[in-house]
Amino acid sequence: MAVSQDIIESYRRPRAVMARLLSYGVREDRALAFLMAACALVFVSRLPYLARQAVETNQELAGLAAYEFMGWLMFWPLMFYALAGVSHVVCRAIGGKGTWYTSRLALFWTFLCGAPVLLLYGLIGGFIGRGTQQDLIGLIWVAAIVFVGFGCFREAHRR
Repeated sequence: MAVSQDIIESYRRPRAVMARLLSYGVREDRALAFLMAACALVFVSRLPYLARQAVETNQELAGLAAYEFMGWLMFWPLMFYALAGVSHVVCRAIGGKGTWYTSRLALFWTFLCGAPVLLLYGLIGGFIGRGTQQDLIGLIWVAAIVFVGFGCFREAHRR
């Protein structure tokens, strides 16, 4: 299936999608591609807010975007690798049978599945500003991450 269809399917049946992704074998390139795509989408989701901030504070949008780009495409991927390691140790401590790779894949896929909701969050932050609408979308994002993440980690550590 296409990645976009898998993301939509993950909102209904995350364990089935994770099982399909795991059936492809150990593909570190695929896991890294999921992570980098998610980080790129988060960067894009931040641009409307940065544009609003640049106008309100009379700053250069290019400078703000450059810092955001470096953070999301250089710093945060390293942090997600560390977080995947911590999640693996935690899952193994509670009886999981997965590997380091399955923990990385589950975390990176969960983050990618949450990225479309973050795009909406960023649009609301850029056009409407901080408020109830953005808070509601933030809660939807947290719920999606918890639901998809729980299913993905269960499947990843079931094997």
